[in-house]
Amino acid sequence: MVFLGSYEPKLDEKGRVILPAKFREELSNGLVLTRGQERCVYVFSAREFESMSEKIRQAPVTSKQARDYMRVFLSGASAETPDKQNRVTIPAMLRSYAGLDRDLTVIGAGSRVEIWDQAAWQSYLAEQEAAFAETAEEVIPGLF
Repeated sequence: MVFLGSYEPKLDEKGRVILPAKFREELSNGLVLTRGQERCVYVFSAREFESMSEKIRQAPVTSKQARDYMRVFLSGASAETPDKQNRVTIPAMLRSYAGLDRDLTVIGAGSRVEIWDQAAWQSYLAEQEAAFAETAEEVIPGLF
């Protein structure tokens, strides 16, 4: 499944978010939340996380950069299962890492979902839109 779109759910007082309806089927059998780059929370289906973990395990243990990435990525991971109301609890450590408050933006980012603080997402998007308009073929070969 390719995750697409933007949604603006609220974080409840218990640190839970209701998954967007379009994402529920893919994530209903379990998901993994972890630290994302640019201070968001990455959400992977259990299957996709397993695939990612396998790729990470293939990185050379002699590479300091690979070790550093693996430690940060995996130490922040939390396996979760949505409840009957399709809510997922975001662990306090990840809420703190991403600066999540009540207002969230949840985006589909291809192989994963990202959860952002709404103001942080709006700021990030405003900064990136100009660069997006200028994206050259060298950035994503064969796209245009």
